[in-house]
Amino acid sequence: MNLVSKEKYQKGILRTLISEEELKSAIQKAGAEIDAEYEGKPLLLVSILKGAFIFLADLSRAVSIPCEIGFMQAQSYFEGTESAGTVEITLDLTQDISKYHVIIVEDIIDTGRTLSLVAQKLRERNPLSLKILTLLDKPERRVVDLKADVSLFTIPDEFVIGYGLDFAEYYRNLPYIGIFNPEKE
Repeated sequence: MNLVSKEKYQKGILRTLISEEELKSAIQKAGAEIDAEYEGKPLLLVSILKGAFIFLADLSRAVSIPCEIGFMQAQSYFEGTESAGTVEITLDLTQDISKYHVIIVEDIIDTGRTLSLVAQKLRERNPLSLKILTLLDKPERRVVDLKADVSLFTIPDEFVIGYGLDFAEYYRNLPYIGIFNPEKE
């Protein structure tokens, strides 16, 4: 475990990109849209761990209709700021999703490799429907043909932290989305 001082931790935050209030507002709107579209339908929200867990928690509270929650974990960064180019599924769903409308709840779509693989694996299991809802979309980094059904924010090509997103497992606890300062040393 590599401990970081509070001072060094704060230096890792260059600036706020999306405020806590902006996040809350967008998530409430997305929850209302999910309620309207899936009322009376079996709904499964699938979070991609670890980055999307805070987003899923807040989104699920913004949804007022019955829904179930599932988790998958996929990894492509391995402690850096650039995708390694390979994707590893480290935790998979165990339930039968063929009787559900599935919404993949993702924190960020960057290159699209990870989410493309996850979506492919889930489509092969024949859900009633499958949609992708992402908090952040970084389209200029895309290397695969993938588009979210719903993107709450489109962001520039910056390495972002906070609200579940990390750098080397730090910064997930920030209540906003910030730009990471790689020159914090």
